Formats: sequence, C-alpha cells, structure tokens
Amino acid sequence: MALIQCHFFSDVLQLSTSMTVILPQQTRHQIGMQNNTFADKHPTLYLLHGLSDDDSIWLRRTSIERYVASTGLAVVMPQVHRSFYADMAYGNKYWTFISEELPSIARSFFPLSAEREDNFVAGLSMGGYGAFKWALSKPESFAAAASLSGAMNGLHVPENMDLFTDYKLIYGDKPEKNREEDLFWLMEQCAKSEGPKPMLYQCCGTEDFLYEDNVMFREACKQSGLDYTYEEGPGSHEWGYWDAKIQDVLAWLPLKNNA
Repeated sequence: MALIQCHFFSDVLQLSTSMTVILPQQTRHQIGMQNNTFADKHPTLYLLHGLSDDDSIWLRRTSIERYVASTGLAVVMPQVHRSFYADMAYGNKYWTFISEELPSIARSFFPLSAEREDNFVAGLSMGGYGAFKWALSKPESFAAAASLSGAMNGLHVPENMDLFTDYKLIYGDKPEKNREEDLFWLMEQCAKSEGPKPMLYQCCGTEDFLYEDNVMFREACKQSGLDYTYEEGPGSHEWGYWDAKIQDVLAWLPLKNNA
C-alpha cells in the first residue's frame, strides 16, 4: 500500500486543505501483508470522519490500511472540520466541496475509477450521516454507502451534546427548513426515484447515545424498499467498536473482485 498525506488548494473552500489517501500496491515480498491491485483505475472508498476529528483519524485509530491491503481498494479520507458535510449558513461550502470538487481533484491526482460500481462511501458519527447524505443525494455516484453509529437525525441536537453554536453556524436560525440535510427525506426521495439506488449498511451499538436515532432510521428504511442491511449489538460511541465494524463494511462492499 501507498500512504499519501495530500495537501492541496480548494477553489470551493478558497483555502488549502488536506486528504489522507491509501492506494493499492501489488507486492510479493512484504512480510505480514498481502497487497493486491485488480485494475488500472482503483475502486474507491471515501471514508468520512466524525465531528471532533480530521482526515488522519481513521488511520490513527484503526488498522484501515491493513484491512484494505488485499482488496485493491483505494481509500480517500477528506477533511471537513465541524461542518456536518453542509454548505454552512455562516461558514464554508463543505457540501459542494465534498460532493463535487473532491472526487474531481482526487481523480486528477490519483488513478481512481469514476465508474459508479467502483465508488463507495462510509463514515462514523457525523461521517455516517455524511456518507448517507452523499449517497442518497447523489445515488448515481455510489454503489454502496455505510453508516457506523451515524448521526442519522442530523438536524436534531442530542440533549447531552453542546452543539447549539455549531448548529446555528451550519444550518442558520431555522434548521427545519433544510430538508436537503434530512436523511429521512433524502431516503424517501431516493426510494421513489426511478434511477439507480445505492446499497445501504447501517450499524450502531446498543449503548451508543445515538442508538435511538439509528433505530428510527432503521424503521423508516424497512418501509423504503431499498437494499438495506442493519446490524446492532453491544457497543458505545468509541473506536474499538468502529475498528471492528469497518472490517464488516469492507466484507459487505460489492467489490468486483469479491463477486
């Protein structure tokens, strides 16, 4: 595998930002690793961080590089700060950046496939929300999306989280009007559309403070007709749980070499 810390300028954000990238590499003599590539243009997982983290966090808190080594999968981990993957009311246009500019820039730098069946998105907490928002808003872009302990009710501030200042900066004074940020509304629109629909994977620990919101979204998805997988079990909002579940996500992804 190749690990790249990529610093670049975003015209959308009008500032320098970063992404951490893992690229497949075919090797024969690396001890303890089975590295594979299966195509000239790599299938890609966009892996999104949570509220308090950055583009380095998945690499620092999990063994994601080791987990993807044999899959031929590239992993792109962008930086979006505390934006909830939105074009902020009082801040930067992180939704436009992540959904439009980032894939184009990443593909200009690295040999990444642009084919829908080769593109996937996943994330944890705020990033789980972002992954489903991206895939449900742009189902023509992704074959599958996964949310780990996601903030599924993104317009609602949990009582035990001091996020009111963040939410006003992100959504403005009347967040209920931002239906394009509402996963429930996006899921309904995607289900009713005649176009392609991504596979969805959702998991949450039963001790997680976001568990009830995840159950609400699970019940809504059951009625949608979407290709939907839900898993729950013991676990809280912490990296031991996410390190284990990202391995399940990788096994679930519809990679061509896994077919």
